[in-house]
Amino acid sequence: MTVDLQSAKQTVRTMHQALDAAAPGEIASVLATHMTPDCLWRGMHPFYEQTGPAAVAAKFWVPMRAAFAPVQRRADVFFAGENQVEGDDAVWVIEMGHLLGLFDQPWLGIPPTGRMCFLRYAEFNRITADGLIDESSMFVDIPAVMLQAGHNPFPPQTGSHHLYPGPQTHDGLLFGASDPDTGTTTMDIVDAMVADLSAANAVANETGIDDIPIEVMQKFWADDMIWSGPAGIGASYTIDRYQQQHSYPFRFNLTAKTFNGHIARFAEGNYACFFGWANLTNTPTGGFLGMPGSVTADMRVTDIYRRDGNKLAENWVIIDLLHWLSMQGLDVLARMRQLTGQDRVGE
Repeated sequence: MTVDLQSAKQTVRTMHQALDAAAPGEIASVLATHMTPDCLWRGMHPFYEQTGPAAVAAKFWVPMRAAFAPVQRRADVFFAGENQVEGDDAVWVIEMGHLLGLFDQPWLGIPPTGRMCFLRYAEFNRITADGLIDESSMFVDIPAVMLQAGHNPFPPQTGSHHLYPGPQTHDGLLFGASDPDTGTTTMDIVDAMVADLSAANAVANETGIDDIPIEVMQKFWADDMIWSGPAGIGASYTIDRYQQQHSYPFRFNLTAKTFNGHIARFAEGNYACFFGWANLTNTPTGGFLGMPGSVTADMRVTDIYRRDGNKLAENWVIIDLLHWLSMQGLDVLARMRQLTGQDRVGE
């Protein structure tokens, strides 16, 4: 049975409306109404994989809501599509934006500010034929919260850190139906761009020369593109600054890059997205995020794209940098708890 895109969107919107209105003690039952009993939920470090609504509520939603009450959902992008990853033709829904709250209680060892705080997120939900969610992946930019609290876990960023806006065109909330051909065009351009990057990675792994001429970027990207990366890397404007502030540091200081595939990849209208768990494996040679050369580690990454004509104009990216660093022996949150004394609370 094929899941209708509009029905899938409504499933997610209904869950979010109930979740946002629920008291902390009601969150588990709200999730249970909209998720399968054995739903797989993927969360970033330190949440990791959880099974079932009760575990998801206890591990992520209840503590987060307690720290940032009251929470206001401010979505910038919302769309659905049939998964283009081979072996899974299910319908997925993505929502990207910020969860805004008053940061009044500690969260993950990050000391509260008593002020408004934005938690950047991108949430993927897989919808069953019964109108339930049986897979969910929640990307959140935890280091961005640390920065808002005045604690920078990284050396100076190559890009700019700020509150990332939604699409310049203000048309990212696709609550209604879209022309399927438009989404196909968007997905084709994203796939062609990824194929070029994959070919470049293969050459780099073989030759050690990891450079992409600007002409290659201009095939698929608008000259005034905006790349909004995670806290620790930051955002860049124009192809030239993107290459200087992210692409080259990433390409020159990480080697043996291996693409592991995606779990979901889909498009609707002028928007496309994908994520993997983990998409990418690489080995730091020294310099990236100020780290020395280290062991091979995994990157869990989500990309959301906006197309303008035949070029990609905006790209929002969240990377589980805390997990990538933890695989190299650096637990950023544990260090935060030490510095703030949160590891001694209750002694």
